Order: sequence, then C-alpha cells, then structure tokens
Amino acid sequence: MSKKLKNTQSIDAFSNEFEEKVLFVNRCAKVLKGGRKFSFSALILIGDREGGNIGYGFAKANELADAIKKGGDAARKNIISVKMDKTTIPHEVLVKWDGVQLLLKPAPEGTGIIAGSKVRAVLEMAGIKDVVAKSLGCNNPINLVHATFKALQMMQCREECLQRRGA
Repeated sequence: MSKKLKNTQSIDAFSNEFEEKVLFVNRCAKVLKGGRKFSFSALILIGDREGGNIGYGFAKANELADAIKKGGDAARKNIISVKMDKTTIPHEVLVKWDGVQLLLKPAPEGTGIIAGSKVRAVLEMAGIKDVVAKSLGCNNPINLVHATFKALQMMQCREECLQRRGA
C-alpha cells in the first residue's frame, strides 16, 4: 500500500517541488434578508509530476482565494506516493467510491493518458505517462478524485507481491 507522509518537516521540504493545480471550484449562494451571500469550495491537486508523490485537498471558505489556500494546505497534508512500473501502472484495478466506478489499465509505452479530465489531471500530476482509464457511473469531480486516489493506493509492485508470497 502507499504510505502517507506524516512528518511536517518533510512536507515543508517537498513543498517547493510540488506543482499546484485547481481542479474544481464551486460557488454556492445562500439567500438572506439583505441579498445573496456567496461561499466557495475548491478542489486542489498537488504533485511533483515525476517522483510519484501526489496529494489532494478540498476546502470551503467565503472567499475564493481563501478556499484555494486552505485546499492547498489540506493537499500538502494528504500526500501519497504512487507505485509505478516504468511509465505506467503495475496492474489493472477496478475501484468503487460512492457513485463512481473507475477502471485503470496499464498501457504500452507511447500510448499516453487516455482518461477523462479529472482522472487525467491526477495521473499527470503523479507522473504516470501511459494508462487507460474509464469512469463508469457518476461524474462528480470530488468522487472521481477520491476513486483515483483509492486506485493508486491499491497499486502493488511485482517485487512486493513476490516477497509477501515468499517466492
């Protein structure tokens, strides 16, 4: 399984290397006596695009800039490392998360990332270059990102599997 980085010093050291991307912004309006009051939620993705380290954060605030900042901080606390086999994933995986069913398949070198926009963004940030993905079910961005992270955490490399079996 993938390990989460828990040491805040290591997160601060890595923060310069990470690239931050805003995946989704939602504006919500609450009608009050004096008019509408808006609040924002932001889904933020950070990754190093090469080493297989990636994280996501979701935050809400009354201002958009504050929501993005809070989401970035949450993403830095939620970093995982992804197991890869050269430029692709080690094996096929089917994940269910809420209404999303996500299928990730390894692809030959040179295929590229064949996936929808949110799943593609996550895989690109992780540094995976060749994979085929299919999203079945709902297209909620937050659930798609959750499902993609769950799938990436389920990845096991061949050496670990053989070592566990004792071969």
